[in-house]
Amino acid sequence: MSERVKRDSLVTLNYRVASGDDTELIGTFGSTPATLQLGNGELAPPLEACLDGLPVGERQVFLLDPEQAFGAHNPQLVQRIPRADLPHGTALEALSMVEFSAPNGAKFTGLVRELDEQAALIDFNHPLAGKSIRFEVEVIGIL
Repeated sequence: MSERVKRDSLVTLNYRVASGDDTELIGTFGSTPATLQLGNGELAPPLEACLDGLPVGERQVFLLDPEQAFGAHNPQLVQRIPRADLPHGTALEALSMVEFSAPNGAKFTGLVRELDEQAALIDFNHPLAGKSIRFEVEVIGIL
């Protein structure tokens, strides 16, 4: 019986993440496989959940709807922020990522959707929120 992936496994694998229309977003097939420690944030939790229980040598494709993947797009997480309240020293342009600091010191990132002289429209949703995901994975080994 082949060894199976567990929630805290150190795994070597090839993977491919694509949008619902099969546009590749990231992948390792055709290049160097990835070695990832599950459970510590190296791979998004919804994708890690797909790996749980897979045997070494298996190649699978998972089709995840937005709720199974990165969640629905939440319009409340899109906010118009005055330029004066944006992080200083950041070169702002449309479709760039901006890092913010919370009062408790935590860091979070938003995508600049629109920009004008007075404000920026920042989307704090995960970039893949609201999108279906095609996750293809081949488990090469468990270390």
